[in-house]
Amino acid sequence: CQNALEFLKLIFYADDQSTHKQVLTLYNPYEFALKFKVLCTTPNKYVVADAAGAVKPQCCVDIVIRHRDVRSCHYGVIDKFRLQVSEQSQRKALGRKEVVATLLPSAKEQQKEEEEKRIKEHLTESLFFEQSFQPENRTVSSGPSLLTVFLGVVCIAALMLPTLGDVESLVPLYLHLSVNQKLVAAYILVILA
Repeated sequence: CQNALEFLKLIFYADDQSTHKQVLTLYNPYEFALKFKVLCTTPNKYVVADAAGAVKPQCCVDIVIRHRDVRSCHYGVIDKFRLQVSEQSQRKALGRKEVVATLLPSAKEQQKEEEEKRIKEHLTESLFFEQSFQPENRTVSSGPSLLTVFLGVVCIAALMLPTLGDVESLVPLYLHLSVNQKLVAAYILVILA
């Protein structure tokens, strides 16, 4: 029955009274009736309308959860609901789902925090992606990398090209390098060696 329980998180905003009442929909995809029960870690903070009941086959039931203790001391506190589902004609449990509920001060503040969190997660994912492709054993070297060899060949070719001002050359003028360009190529070659 895990597939029938799609919700995971309820967010209540202190400054938005319309969020103080939220609805969870429990859908029964089966050909038999289900019974359900909603439990809470902090029942003094919430009112659950129809905390227990039945769902007919191929039907759904709305479970209304109302936050009744909206105070700043509860901001950010994570409360949990557990929805237990079983076959109506038997006591055999089919599944249960944890639902997390949090009271936040403001929807606007939450949007800013979520944007910052998304940016941090994106950076973390990028770092993870980059790190996951690095070799695990860094002490063992398999020789120079392809990039190092390519860069070395380019620097050697640059040093072999004529210098600007050389008149008698079969090489086209646009391939003549300045002394500074050749110094840079020599410097890079020394670093690579």
